[in-house]
Parts: sequence; C-alpha cells; structure tokens
Amino acid sequence: MNFRVAVIGAGPSGLYAAAALLSSGEPVSVEVLDRLPAPYGLVRYGVAPDHVKMKSVIRVLQKPFDPADVEFLGGVRIGGDGIPLDELRTHFHAVVHATGSSVDRALGVPGEELAGSLGSGAFVSWYCGHPDFTELAPPLDHPGVAVVGAGNVALDVARVLAKTADEMAATDVPGPVLDALRSSAVRDVHVLIRRGPQHVRFTPAELRQIGDLAHAQVVVHDDGLLAAGVEEPDDRRQRQNLAMLGEWVDRADDGSPRRIHLRFLRSPVRLLGEGRVSGIVVERTAVDPSGRVVGTGEEETLDVGLVVRAIGYAGEPIPGLPFDEATGTVPNEGGRVVRDGVPVPGSYVTGWIKRGPTGVIGTNKGDAQETVAAVLEDLPSLPAPAHPEPEALREALAAHGIRPVDWTAWLRLDAEEVRRGGLRGAERVKVAELAEMLDAAHGADAR
Repeated sequence: MNFRVAVIGAGPSGLYAAAALLSSGEPVSVEVLDRLPAPYGLVRYGVAPDHVKMKSVIRVLQKPFDPADVEFLGGVRIGGDGIPLDELRTHFHAVVHATGSSVDRALGVPGEELAGSLGSGAFVSWYCGHPDFTELAPPLDHPGVAVVGAGNVALDVARVLAKTADEMAATDVPGPVLDALRSSAVRDVHVLIRRGPQHVRFTPAELRQIGDLAHAQVVVHDDGLLAAGVEEPDDRRQRQNLAMLGEWVDRADDGSPRRIHLRFLRSPVRLLGEGRVSGIVVERTAVDPSGRVVGTGEEETLDVGLVVRAIGYAGEPIPGLPFDEATGTVPNEGGRVVRDGVPVPGSYVTGWIKRGPTGVIGTNKGDAQETVAAVLEDLPSLPAPAHPEPEALREALAAHGIRPVDWTAWLRLDAEEVRRGGLRGAERVKVAELAEMLDAAHGADAR
C-alpha cells in the first residue's frame, strides 16, 4: 500500500520533512504544497540578499525534487479563498504543517501604530522580494533609522540600509527595491540593544560583516563599559564579539558616508510623530545583579523617520487546528498535533509552528526527523483517504479556482530570474509581483 502525505510549506522545515519521508524506505508519496509560486520559504524570503553562502543551502533543499520523487504544488492556499483543510485531508493519509512563524512581535510602546513603524519580518520580506510586501514602500527619505533588536536580523536590516545601491545590485533584490535603496537618504542607522556589549548573542560572522562595510563605519555607544573593562563571558562566540566591539570603540571617524550606531543599554519607550514616525524616545537601561534589565529613568530622543523592530516572531493560527496564543505554536507532542491532550489523527507539525521561532536553518532537520518518525509510526493505523488519486487532488484544486505551479513551472520562473540577473550582472534578480511570477511560470494566460 502506498501512503500519501502532504507537507504544507516549502521552506526548510517542510523540505527537510519531505526528504526524511523519502529516505525512510517506506512506500510513501509526498506532495509539498505552498501558497507561493516559488519554493524555499525562509531561505528565499528571510535570508538577506547579500548572504549568498547561506542561500547555498537551497542546493540541499531542492534534492527531493531532482528525481521527481516529490511533487511541488505552488500557489495553493489552504483555507480562506483556497481549498479547505478538511477537504485537503480527504486526499492524504497524513498532513504535515510547516508554515513557520510570520507575525512580527510588537514593542508595546506608544506610537507604534504610526506610519514608518515596521516589523523586521515585513521589512526583510520587502527587500527579499516577497510578493505580499511589494507595496510596503518603507520611508527611506530621512537620514535616521532605528532598528530595535539584539539578534542577527537586526544586523541584517542595518547592513542592507548601510550598503550602497551599487553593492546591492550584485544581489537578487528586485528592481523596485534597488531603486528605493538607490534614492535612500539614510545615513545613520541606530541599533538599539537593551543589554551591554558582553551580553550580545550576534554570531561573530554577522557582526564582522558590518565592521567590514566599504562605505559605512560602526560607532559603538556603550557608556564607557568597554573602555573600563568588562568581565569576559564564558561563551566563546560572545568573547569574539566582545573583542571586535573593543576594537571598534577606539576607531576614529573615517569620513564614511553612512554609520551604524550600536547603542547598548538602550530600550525604546515611545515613538514620536503625527501621522508618521519623526523620532524615538529611548531609555538608558542597566542590568541588575540578578541579570534583569531595568530602566534608569534617563531618556534621550533620536531623530529618525523609520523604526524597524526585530524582536522576534510568532506563528499564525491554522484554521481547523488548535493554537497556543502564548507560544504562537500548534500544541503537539513530538510533532503530533494534540487537542486537549489528545492526538489529532493524521495531523502533524514541524519547524517554527511546532517549536517556536528558535534555532538556525539546520535546526529544522532534526526537528523534521522527529516529526517524520511520528508520521511513519502512525501511518499503518491511519484511515485511508477518501480520494487518494493524485488526479482527484488536481480536480479539487481546479474546482476552487487554483492552478498550481508544479516543479516544471517553477523552473520556468527560476530561469526568468536568472535571465534578469544576467542583465544586471547578478546571479539572479527576483520576480516579486505575484502576477509576474505566475506569468513567468505558466505563460501570459496565467491570470
């Protein structure tokens, strides 16, 4: 008997799950569904355009598709105006949800609702060419920008804003994004970090990148902590970060046209402006003996026209599945979805929607293997789907007005992006508008 499994989400977590299912040796056919016409999820739409080496993981993620063992169905929405989840289940023994965590967490400060206040997920999606964010138009007409956060995403945002358009032209950013960066008035990017330099958990490689920028200088604001000497942390990466920051403290102004200000022991308390952001008020903080961050009551105002918060993400509820609002995840035990402590037959999760937005891309591999082990254990006892034929699923999608982008169609879109890249001297240039993506994948009659 051939078991049919659907994986919803073509990002790293979903594709690692598909690969684990295929390598199991069990008689399993896998179909990977994604609401976008292009695969690779977070690697395509979350990894900074200039992180070419990190994007090379795509060569690993695409392996299941090479021998056509896995069917890719892009442009397929589940629920809403797409195919209902309950109907999809009638075509598969099991469904693995790998939809990630896409909601930006809020700062929870006054003024956050102003125009020019954005989450990093939205901002990163814009410069990575995500079709949902082509109309974002972040305001880059002011010399000052504040980025709130102490992780690698905050550094990614700061680095992209500090690079010149000519530097970014060698990446895969869409043309309209490159045009916006070329006309950018941004000169000072202020990264606001609640803790001290000895506490940061940037990866050293990421931190080093902002120090190596050709047209921007890093300015460290740490209230003199590094000059006075701080106790070295036990963590090796934190020690490497501390050494780099110590070198930058003593750098003289080198006349670079742009600056990245690392402002330690600073926390935002409110955004200023009428209609749009015109400034941000930050409070100096301190770390008490117990390790808690406390406010000192001393405030300062930074002149900025854009605030990007990079403080984490949460998952969105999946219609038809239980959801834990506190953790932003689907309740599960080892990947098995549970409702009120009882497993939901045939329903599984992997990736961020399973464990929360933690870890790196490779973390998803072990996570997927755990979930797939549960799927394989359960398959023999799961009820057979009412409509197991692949043709039946295509007919159901057509009935909901869905024309899926299969792997061959994606390769046509991929070729178009490579063609555009050649015209600009880049490896590829992303097609970002959904209609253009579908035209490239299906032909001009796609709409």
